[in-house]
Amino acid sequence: MALAHDIADTQAPLPPRNRRRMLTLTLLAIWGPGLIVMLADTDAGCLITAAQSGAQWGYSMVLPQVVLIPILYMAQEITVRLGIVTGKGHGALIREYFGPRWAWLSGSTLFISAIGALLTEFVGVAGVGELFGVSKWITVPVATAFLIGIAMTRSYRRVERIGIAVGLAELAFIPAMILAHPKMHDLLKGLHTVPLGHSSYVFLLAANVGAVIMPWMIFYQQSAVVDKGLKKSAIRAARRDTAVGSVLTQGIMIVVIIAFAATVYASGHGSMSLNTVGQLAGGLAPYIGSTEAKVMVGAAILGGALVAALVVSLAGSWGLAEVIGWKHSLNAPISRQNWKFYFVYAMSHIVGAALVLASFNLVRLAVDVEVMNALMLPLVLGFLLLLEAKALPSEFRMRGAYRFINTGLCLVVIVFGLYMIPQTLGW
Repeated sequence: MALAHDIADTQAPLPPRNRRRMLTLTLLAIWGPGLIVMLADTDAGCLITAAQSGAQWGYSMVLPQVVLIPILYMAQEITVRLGIVTGKGHGALIREYFGPRWAWLSGSTLFISAIGALLTEFVGVAGVGELFGVSKWITVPVATAFLIGIAMTRSYRRVERIGIAVGLAELAFIPAMILAHPKMHDLLKGLHTVPLGHSSYVFLLAANVGAVIMPWMIFYQQSAVVDKGLKKSAIRAARRDTAVGSVLTQGIMIVVIIAFAATVYASGHGSMSLNTVGQLAGGLAPYIGSTEAKVMVGAAILGGALVAALVVSLAGSWGLAEVIGWKHSLNAPISRQNWKFYFVYAMSHIVGAALVLASFNLVRLAVDVEVMNALMLPLVLGFLLLLEAKALPSEFRMRGAYRFINTGLCLVVIVFGLYMIPQTLGW
């Protein structure tokens, strides 16, 4: 990557074809952290939330997804600058600027949240297997071995490429949406309808807003750009990577909403239960075909669950290692210096898989995890904004209207995240 920049800066102008080739190689060297973290953001739980939104409220939940794109981008863009300019992960910066106690608090809650999120992804994997008659005692161990094996390839770039390739399976919902035959007139009407007077709509809206920025996303992307070795000259391209990822993940959410709005909602069955992979496929089956629904829903949920499991576990392991001070690069083989990092990564998957196979009280735990994420949002986003002001040189900080808008949007997410706590607990 650095070589590509050096060549571009020192040699004579290249022919158009060579310039395009050089640009492509440079982008391939830089892009990735934003794409993979955004694909992970659209995990099994988010896809189910999108399906529920479309089934219950039709196209009226499409506009909020569009509005969430800049919110998601602005928060994650800060992590890009922090990671590239300082060369340190999020946990390491918290420890440096706010002390070990705050670092331990953020790192430990992040890791607990990551374990809980892993359970959701493994439940999604198990659900896809059961959709095709395969026992969770096969799918969950295979997925665990696959995810652990990826991290042992001694290359962050390889891990990233595999994760993106797997996550792109979420695009399987696009043909499902096409087969659902959505009506443009209804879609345009839904864009002008935002029923904020209905508590159930506000609840789903808060769920979408509260889930758009997960604490582990911030830890992951900042550590990823560091592990990838990106330099300051790559900031602009890394921002584009994040922007494209933001549009992609929200675009997937919109596709899912439209698919269920054009089928389940349009047929008047919006109250049907859509909490599992089997129920999602069953909801679409009468409209696009049973086999088609199983294949498309199964592929999308499996891709989202696997890439999210990879990103969540790495974020938790990176965050904990940064707080404690362990070596933690995916580019190095297992050694005496970094074995603890790899051990934590592997054990997080093993523990998560064991709890799913043991049929632990996952419903209660899922609620606890959602509350944990909501509680962490003020802490994580607060540290993010403070670090942006303290850890970055003045030329890399936000200024003017962008700073005002970004700070305001982060506060909106914090408020909606806190709103979800009593709603989730039924207070």
